[in-house]
Amino acid sequence: MAAKKKTTGKKVANRKAARKKSVTSGKQISRYWLTYPTELITKPVIWQLSNKFKVVTNVRQASVNKDIGIVCLQLEGVREEIKKSVAWLEKHGIEVEPVEIGAIAG
Repeated sequence: MAAKKKTTGKKVANRKAARKKSVTSGKQISRYWLTYPTELITKPVIWQLSNKFKVVTNVRQASVNKDIGIVCLQLEGVREEIKKSVAWLEKHGIEVEPVEIGAIAG
Protein backbone atom coordinates (compact mmCIF):
# COMPACT_ATOMS: atom_id res chain seq x y z
CA MET A 1 0.00 0.00 0.00
CA ALA A 2 1.46 3.35 -1.05
CA ALA A 3 1.94 5.96 1.60
CA LYS A 4 -0.14 9.11 1.23
CA LYS A 5 1.94 12.20 0.65
CA LYS A 6 1.47 14.75 3.39
CA THR A 7 0.63 18.27 2.24
CA THR A 8 2.67 20.96 3.93
CA GLY A 9 1.13 24.07 5.37
CA LYS A 10 3.09 26.18 2.88
CA LYS A 11 1.59 24.36 -0.13
CA VAL A 12 -1.93 24.75 1.28
CA ALA A 13 -1.32 28.45 1.87
CA ASN A 14 -0.03 28.88 -1.71
CA ARG A 15 -3.13 27.20 -3.14
CA LYS A 16 -5.42 29.36 -1.01
CA ALA A 17 -3.56 32.52 -2.08
CA ALA A 18 -3.83 31.52 -5.75
CA ARG A 19 -7.56 30.87 -5.38
CA LYS A 20 -8.08 34.18 -3.61
CA LYS A 21 -6.11 36.06 -6.28
CA SER A 22 -8.24 34.60 -9.09
CA VAL A 23 -11.45 35.57 -7.26
CA THR A 24 -10.30 39.07 -6.33
CA SER A 25 -8.88 39.83 -9.76
CA GLY A 26 -12.51 40.46 -10.73
CA LYS A 27 -12.23 39.74 -14.44
CA GLN A 28 -15.56 39.48 -16.15
CA ILE A 29 -17.03 39.37 -19.63
CA SER A 30 -19.93 41.61 -20.62
CA ARG A 31 -21.70 42.04 -23.94
CA TYR A 32 -23.40 45.18 -25.20
CA TRP A 33 -25.34 46.38 -28.20
CA LEU A 34 -23.83 49.64 -29.43
CA THR A 35 -25.84 51.93 -31.68
CA TYR A 36 -23.65 54.48 -33.45
CA PRO A 37 -24.97 57.82 -34.68
CA THR A 38 -24.21 58.67 -38.33
CA GLU A 39 -21.27 60.95 -37.54
CA LEU A 40 -19.36 58.20 -35.68
CA ILE A 41 -19.77 55.33 -38.15
CA THR A 42 -16.41 55.94 -39.84
CA LYS A 43 -14.50 56.67 -36.60
CA PRO A 44 -12.30 53.97 -34.97
CA VAL A 45 -14.24 54.10 -31.70
CA ILE A 46 -13.64 50.49 -30.62
CA TRP A 47 -9.90 50.84 -31.29
CA GLN A 48 -9.83 54.04 -29.22
CA LEU A 49 -11.74 52.29 -26.42
CA SER A 50 -9.29 49.39 -26.29
CA ASN A 51 -6.34 51.79 -26.13
CA LYS A 52 -7.87 54.05 -23.49
CA PHE A 53 -9.10 51.35 -21.08
CA LYS A 54 -7.72 48.03 -19.86
CA VAL A 55 -10.36 45.94 -21.61
CA VAL A 56 -10.23 43.31 -24.31
CA THR A 57 -12.73 44.01 -27.09
CA ASN A 58 -14.35 41.43 -29.32
CA VAL A 59 -16.88 42.33 -32.02
CA ARG A 60 -19.47 39.55 -31.91
CA GLN A 61 -21.81 40.88 -34.58
CA ALA A 62 -22.18 44.08 -36.60
CA SER A 63 -24.44 45.75 -39.12
CA VAL A 64 -23.30 49.05 -40.57
CA ASN A 65 -24.64 51.22 -43.37
CA LYS A 66 -24.31 54.90 -44.24
CA ASP A 67 -26.99 55.94 -41.72
CA ILE A 68 -26.44 53.79 -38.64
CA GLY A 69 -24.08 51.26 -37.09
CA ILE A 70 -25.17 48.51 -34.73
CA VAL A 71 -22.46 46.43 -33.07
CA CYS A 72 -22.53 43.67 -30.49
CA LEU A 73 -19.34 44.23 -28.50
CA GLN A 74 -17.91 41.92 -25.87
CA LEU A 75 -15.75 43.56 -23.21
CA GLU A 76 -13.46 41.56 -20.95
CA GLY A 77 -11.71 43.08 -17.94
CA VAL A 78 -12.23 44.15 -14.38
CA ARG A 79 -15.69 45.48 -13.63
CA GLU A 80 -14.56 49.05 -12.96
CA GLU A 81 -12.77 49.30 -16.34
CA ILE A 82 -15.84 47.94 -18.14
CA LYS A 83 -18.05 50.50 -16.39
CA LYS A 84 -15.66 53.32 -17.36
CA SER A 85 -15.61 52.03 -20.94
CA VAL A 86 -19.40 52.05 -21.18
CA ALA A 87 -19.57 55.57 -19.72
CA TRP A 88 -16.96 56.74 -22.24
CA LEU A 89 -18.95 55.27 -25.15
CA GLU A 90 -22.14 56.96 -23.93
CA LYS A 91 -20.30 60.26 -23.46
CA HIS A 92 -19.32 60.10 -27.13
CA GLY A 93 -22.95 59.67 -28.27
CA ILE A 94 -23.12 55.89 -28.64
CA GLU A 95 -26.19 54.20 -27.21
CA VAL A 96 -25.16 51.21 -25.08
CA GLU A 97 -27.55 48.42 -24.06
CA PRO A 98 -26.61 45.14 -22.34
CA VAL A 99 -27.13 41.97 -24.37
CA GLU A 100 -29.58 39.59 -22.75
CA ILE A 101 -28.06 36.28 -21.65
CA GLY A 102 -28.31 33.67 -24.35
CA ALA A 103 -29.09 36.17 -27.10
CA ILE A 104 -25.84 35.39 -28.88
CA ALA A 105 -24.60 31.83 -28.56
CA GLY A 106 -20.90 30.95 -28.30
